[in-house]
Amino acid sequence: MMGNNISDVIENYIKSILTKEEQDLIEIKRSELAKHFECVPSQINYVIRTRFTIEKGYVVESKRGGGGYIRITKVRHSDHQELCDQLIKNIGESIDQRTGKSVVLRLLEEGAISKREGNMMLAAIEREVIALPVPAHRDTIRANVLKAMLSSLKYKI
Repeated sequence: MMGNNISDVIENYIKSILTKEEQDLIEIKRSELAKHFECVPSQINYVIRTRFTIEKGYVVESKRGGGGYIRITKVRHSDHQELCDQLIKNIGESIDQRTGKSVVLRLLEEGAISKREGNMMLAAIEREVIALPVPAHRDTIRANVLKAMLSSLKYKI
C-alpha cells in the first residue's frame, strides 16, 4: 500500500468489506476503525464524508455516542435509467467540479457509460471549459450540462 495515503487505505478497506461480505450494507464502529488504523476518529469521519457520498453510490447513516456506529449502504439500481434519474435528482440546480466528477465516475463504475464517454463528459464539465468568472454560474451551467447528458443516457437509440 506504499504511496497510498491513510484516507485511500481506509476507503479501500471499507470497500473491501462491502465486497467480501457480498452485501450492500455494513455497520462499522468509528472508534474501532480509528484504533485499527491508528488514526483519530475525525480521519474516519473525513473518509466517510468525502468518499462515501450519494453521488458515488452510497448512503451513510451515523449514530454517535458509546454505542455509535456508521452504517454504509451501497445503492444498487435495477437499470441505468433509474440510476440516471436518481443522479439528475441529486444534482439539483448546481454542482461543483469535484462532485460532478464523482457523478461521471459512478456512471463508469455502474457500467452505464464507456471510458470514452466518461472522458468526454469530464472534459465538458471542467472549470477551464466553463470559463465564467463567477463560480456559482459555472456550477449552475455544469449542473445543466450534466443533467442534459444524463437525460440523453436514459434512452437507448
